[in-house]
Amino acid sequence: MSEQYEYVPHRLLRRRVRDIASGVEGVLMAVVNENVSDTGTERWMELAYIRDRSNREFTTAVANVVPAYDPPHTRDTSPSRG
Repeated sequence: MSEQYEYVPHRLLRRRVRDIASGVEGVLMAVVNENVSDTGTERWMELAYIRDRSNREFTTAVANVVPAYDPPHTRDTSPSRG
């Protein structure tokens, strides 16, 4: 039997991301190619480990990970009164 997991490089590691499946945002801590099978047949899947604001980590399919952008700050464009 081969290793149960291997780390995979990803362009968003240590950056703020959003899981599109749940809508939860956090920091991408790792991407792991992991054998997720509980039977004798191997089934490999790339999982993203994301740490949310409460410091809990959860996994999602790496295809669900997108960059999280802060919403643009609204600027008051009304004329100054002075």
